[in-house]
Amino acid sequence: MLFSSVTFLYAFLPLVLVLYFAAPKKLKNAVLLVASLFFYYFGERTYISIMLISSITDWIWSLLIEHYRAKGNEKITKWFLVGSLVVNLGLLGFFKYADFFITNINALFGTAIPLTNVHLPIGISFYTFQTLSYTIDVYRGRARVQKNLVSFATFVCLFPQLIAGPIVRYTDVAAELDERRHTLEGVSLGMRRFAMGLGKKVILANAMGELCKDLLAGTDPSVLMYWLYAVAFALQIYLDFSAYSDMAIGLGRIFGFNFPENFDYPFISKSITEFWRRWHMTLGTWFRDYIYFPLGGSRTTTLKWLRNILIVWFVTGFWHGAGWNFILWGLYFGVLLVVEKFFLSDILKKCGSVVQHIYVLFTTLISFVIFSVESMDKLPAFVGGLFGVGTSGLVDERTLYFADSYAILLLLCIVGSTPLPKMLWKKFSDTKVGSAVLTIAEPVSIALLIIFSTALLVDGSFNPFLYFRF
Repeated sequence: MLFSSVTFLYAFLPLVLVLYFAAPKKLKNAVLLVASLFFYYFGERTYISIMLISSITDWIWSLLIEHYRAKGNEKITKWFLVGSLVVNLGLLGFFKYADFFITNINALFGTAIPLTNVHLPIGISFYTFQTLSYTIDVYRGRARVQKNLVSFATFVCLFPQLIAGPIVRYTDVAAELDERRHTLEGVSLGMRRFAMGLGKKVILANAMGELCKDLLAGTDPSVLMYWLYAVAFALQIYLDFSAYSDMAIGLGRIFGFNFPENFDYPFISKSITEFWRRWHMTLGTWFRDYIYFPLGGSRTTTLKWLRNILIVWFVTGFWHGAGWNFILWGLYFGVLLVVEKFFLSDILKKCGSVVQHIYVLFTTLISFVIFSVESMDKLPAFVGGLFGVGTSGLVDERTLYFADSYAILLLLCIVGSTPLPKMLWKKFSDTKVGSAVLTIAEPVSIALLIIFSTALLVDGSFNPFLYFRF
């Protein structure tokens, strides 16, 4: 079930809200858990068992860690942590990467091992990291063990952030699982954030997706076509994923949870280091805290630091998908970060902000082209096309037609990817006249946004979020 679907908006969500707010305090987690399990079952059926296995086993591992630690037997607790790693990474490895490894083994050794052809369970990359972080934090003594299985399962299965993040750690919501406040202001802010995310997804991200499809349908690509495709895809994946995060954070706020932010206008960055502090922030901090720092981080020798960077960015790329293009994409950023650290950072600082922004946009657009290809066979044509290799020329009429047709939407997407709209909104709302106008205009505009988005959903086709396949 998609957030951006009529079924979710006008059947599932209203019913859950009624049941949730009608339920007594002690049953609210149970209502959310049942609703979340139904939400997941609606799209996955049998594979709901994988999520339940992950939830129950990590709950048990953590109870065992706490039990034996209290008895003073620290050595055995390490084995329970290993058990959590084996179960979680084993499930993720099998369902997401088994066929990738089999395919490469067959290609390398000429074998004919049959593929498993298993379906990738939706959200497994996200809820695996959430349950793992809980067990690791309990083992490290940074999180108190949750003895109530319903409360823990609610944390893992919570439908607002279950499918595509943000990656919420147990420590982020531990207090709110047991005690959370519900206010009209919180519900109002949550509904506004959800509506903004819905509009961002349905109106802007989907339009960029259509532009990408239109551009790729051509048979005689030009350099302009490849660059316009790079821009459109970068905007699509940012708007699509940040829209999901907005909707998840908004829904969480309605139910009394404060989920962490996941994006902070990454395209205004002046370096790749800054870009990754602003892009998919919950994933970046997860890898930092659970892989980079345990490896030694930057507080080690230069060679070991280089090893740590390459490991983290290899894993970052591989986490996104079982394909060599994703691995190359991750290592591409790892190399850029190393180059910035040793050479480029000081040079960029002397060049001014305009050059810095151009550098970030140029390098990230190339990265998203690498990310977007469906197979490595297409990679040379796509990356080479950005620099004129194998193209029909610099410009073609077909691409100019689409650039003109989508010009207004492209401008809206570009402006919407910066803090400018938010800054102007805040500046206007801080004035006496603006405050009075927005008291009426804001709820009306939100209602109109939802109505217009609904009209597009009714008239459109299936529009899944891009990160569903990762």
